[in-house]
Amino acid sequence: MASIYEIAREAGVSASTVARALSGKGYCSPDKRKQILALAKKMNYSPSHAARSLKSNITNKVLFCIPDIYNPFYFRMIQGVSEVLEGHGYLPLLCPTKGNLKTELKMLQNLREGYGDGMVFVSFNFTPENISIVNSCSRPVVLTNNYPENQGDQFDSVYIDTFEGIAMACRHFIAQGIRDIGYIGGVPSAQTGRERQNGYISALEKAGIPLTPDWIQEGDFSRASGEEAMRRLSGLDKLPEAIVVANDLMAIGALQVCRELNIRVPEDLAIIGMDDIDSAQLLGLSSIQMLEDEIGRNAAELLMDRIINGSRPRKTIRLLPKLSIRASSEKVNA
Repeated sequence: MASIYEIAREAGVSASTVARALSGKGYCSPDKRKQILALAKKMNYSPSHAARSLKSNITNKVLFCIPDIYNPFYFRMIQGVSEVLEGHGYLPLLCPTKGNLKTELKMLQNLREGYGDGMVFVSFNFTPENISIVNSCSRPVVLTNNYPENQGDQFDSVYIDTFEGIAMACRHFIAQGIRDIGYIGGVPSAQTGRERQNGYISALEKAGIPLTPDWIQEGDFSRASGEEAMRRLSGLDKLPEAIVVANDLMAIGALQVCRELNIRVPEDLAIIGMDDIDSAQLLGLSSIQMLEDEIGRNAAELLMDRIINGSRPRKTIRLLPKLSIRASSEKVNA
């Protein structure tokens, strides 16, 4: 693939003359422009995207930051974002953050330095530090977690109400007359873990069910941590009748331990997860649908609106989860 300098040598003109001919800007005689365009085609010339980006300050790329690229929860979100961006001629750049604040701040700095025209930012724990940087970015950012609106915020957000999702799962068990309900969740110091655990606590309190601290187990949203949490529960003097699990990977880990220990599901222990990933459907695991593709599409549409139309008042979109009931959570008599 030829450069403008190679075309200039072939045409016997300066590189600036070739640049004017190819861009159609500035003076170049009709005959010389015709010659240069013909040479460019013959020599398979293609303009440098990097050069165009430097000149226009537009990259046609969006940074898409997610905590865990191995978690199936994000697959449909990636698809939703990609579909919208592709319709606008934009490319998503996947940026794994591992939920690490230092990495998140680095990605925000990359945005400020012009590596993309905007960012879809998924994080488990927004802090005053990274929110301050989001607000100071000259390029638009959309968050996909629930973040309380403050005066002066410069970003949009779209989120699924995970507090309500976990509460919905608890009410599913309570409606069956179950009162001994345990919980496996994420780290409560992080936003996602905190919101989901609060949904569990609120649902039990509203039903007049006292909390049993030993039945509240902590994981990290991985399958292995679900296994470990279930082993801790199984070692207690009394096992709850049902458990609500804050994501499907941990719920699948819990199911595996139940099989190893001959704990019958749902006869001995009813289980419901969250995310409704494909594996949950295959295993007959009840789950909360998190509408990941809708989150992705809405986030990308908000972002493209900002990129194309510029500044406007902040928008927040709240999505409500749905319950998918399967065999694992329908309590039956032994």
